[in-house]
Amino acid sequence: MNESLLRECATVIGHSFGDLSLLGLALTHSSYSAEHDDEPSNERLEFLGDAVVGLVLADEMYRRHPTFDEGVLTDLRKSVVNAQTLAVAARRIGLGRFIRLGRGESAGGGADKTSILANAFEAVIGAVLLDAGNQVAHELSLRLLAPEIAGAVPGLKYLDPKTQLQELASEYDLGVPVYELRDEGPDHDKKFFADVFVAGRRHGSGSGRTKKAAEQEAAAEAIDSLRASRG
Repeated sequence: MNESLLRECATVIGHSFGDLSLLGLALTHSSYSAEHDDEPSNERLEFLGDAVVGLVLADEMYRRHPTFDEGVLTDLRKSVVNAQTLAVAARRIGLGRFIRLGRGESAGGGADKTSILANAFEAVIGAVLLDAGNQVAHELSLRLLAPEIAGAVPGLKYLDPKTQLQELASEYDLGVPVYELRDEGPDHDKKFFADVFVAGRRHGSGSGRTKKAAEQEAAAEAIDSLRASRG
């Protein structure tokens, strides 16, 4: 990715990178890496950013709502730190047009896929952490997610993609979503893959370090698919 495009993306994000290569890495999807052997993907930065965003939101909810118990605080954090919500924030700043995708993923509309956008958003936060430290990454996370944080309490009933998908399938009278799981790798380093079927048709796929994470990602993709099919 050329430097001018990276600087444009940095402006959109709202952070002036000392090391633009970190931003380039954050914007590199695994499908692009698969076609370019010398290009690592953003998956490690995504892992780092996920931890940062989770901590930032936990801290923010704890400070904002001193009377809420642990269960409600957990639900509030989940209402913001999920693929659907992070993808909304990514779309708001136009992050999708900067993500480097493989040819097939690009042709398939990957730049607007919920899972790809959410993962890239987290990878960007991870890149900012490495570039400028905890405080800057913390402040940027709060700024980029401000609308979602403000709407967290009113939106408590929308806790996670699996719950949303179940409600959507019920609304469309399509029955209960069915998940199929598989895993790869040794016991100490497994990666899980999930497919979700609605009314007998596969609508979403996902992957993650836990079964739950894979199912949530698959559900988020299925929500997009179902809504698109209904116009």
